[in-house]
Amino acid sequence: MSSVEQRSSLQHTAIVRQKPLMNMRQILLMNLGFFGIQYSFGMQQTAVNPVYEFLGANPGDLPILNLAGPITGLLIQPLIGALSDRTWSPRWGRRKPFFIAGAIGCSICLFLFPFVTAVWMAVLLLWLLDASNNTAMEPYRAFIADKLPPSQLGKGFLAQSFFTGLGITLANISLYVFQQLIDGATKAGIPYWVVGSFMLGAVCSIGTVLVSVLTTPEIPPSAEELAALRAKRGGFGSAMREIGEAIVEMPPELRKLGLVYLFQWYGMVCYWQFVALSIWKSVFPPTDQGKEDAVAWTGLVNGWYNIVTFSVAFSLVAFARRRGAKVVHCVCLMLAAVGLLIFPSVSNKYLLFIPIIGLGIAWASIMGVPYIMAVRMIPSTRYGVYMGIINMMIVVPMLIQSVTFGAIYENVLGANPNNAIRFAGLLLGLAGLTMLWIKEPPIVRDVDEVSYMPSAGH
Repeated sequence: MSSVEQRSSLQHTAIVRQKPLMNMRQILLMNLGFFGIQYSFGMQQTAVNPVYEFLGANPGDLPILNLAGPITGLLIQPLIGALSDRTWSPRWGRRKPFFIAGAIGCSICLFLFPFVTAVWMAVLLLWLLDASNNTAMEPYRAFIADKLPPSQLGKGFLAQSFFTGLGITLANISLYVFQQLIDGATKAGIPYWVVGSFMLGAVCSIGTVLVSVLTTPEIPPSAEELAALRAKRGGFGSAMREIGEAIVEMPPELRKLGLVYLFQWYGMVCYWQFVALSIWKSVFPPTDQGKEDAVAWTGLVNGWYNIVTFSVAFSLVAFARRRGAKVVHCVCLMLAAVGLLIFPSVSNKYLLFIPIIGLGIAWASIMGVPYIMAVRMIPSTRYGVYMGIINMMIVVPMLIQSVTFGAIYENVLGANPNNAIRFAGLLLGLAGLTMLWIKEPPIVRDVDEVSYMPSAGH
């Protein structure tokens, strides 16, 4: 075998190794940093678009103003994934340097965001916030695959779903609670209760990541893995070439997941951008105070569906094991579709909490179940780069939505936010049906599970 072929073999094959089983406390501590990262994401979901509107932005411009998310995700996550795959420091580890840097950036941006005085300032900070979020979030997916044996991957990824729900819940509920406690607004018109939620997020973002970093050591690479790391030479240019190679060599079933994600994430972004306006139109009076009340109530609605998310996240592990991840994700997406089709027709603000349950169940699945399948499709030496590519499957639909939905909203949906929510429901239904097209890979037999004895006390 030539040296080039040998190096390629080292780079692209799965390395089988035993990994110690972790107890539930260890899994939760390992994933606690995801709580802070998702608090930041929750503020983006619920508070950023209202901040744009408080600053005088046109609702029809919201998709374009949110371009930061898809573009930074498209550029940063695959690159960070490829770089973290080829990184190892005995002192700092492989993934941790990236999500520490991302968490610090998130905290700074969250602290500064509510003090903006113009739309362009909010857009600039959103770009920086999204770049930081993506830097922190991508290595976290690979971190789970690095640490856990196959028998515990489902539990690990759905622990991230749990903390996703918990973090976004706190972000959304804080908006409502602070509205009841804090009066006044900045000179730019941003209420101080919104400022309070951003300040809390700045503390959560860095604090929870530090807990995870200090309590969860990374597994040192084996001699075989170190050889693979040494074979991956070069900097950004080499990393970009590896991303291209991985896309070309992507397993066919992972490509099919990309189509599911096209419908799924286009629909989710439509929901996040227009849910506050939909609630304002359906439930609250068409006044400035009504709009402010709708924003706060949207925080409660989004908080509730995320409570559902962290309540059902771990139960999905058992369902995925018994019924298969494909079927579970399909059913969850269909529940969300039904809920969103009903949601805009509800005029009682308290009844809004019923149809949104379906979205909460789907969100738990979205944040965990597809990854259970994905890690069975990719070699262990490329977890980082493929997690970044999976994120490209998320952000490309977001980018498409950002540049196309403004025209659809104005010309097809009659500039009616209720129709935008119904449109999101239809897309999630299509995603659920497309999920049935994927041939789910078999569950990997786990050497750790075979050798594990009940007397070990886990």
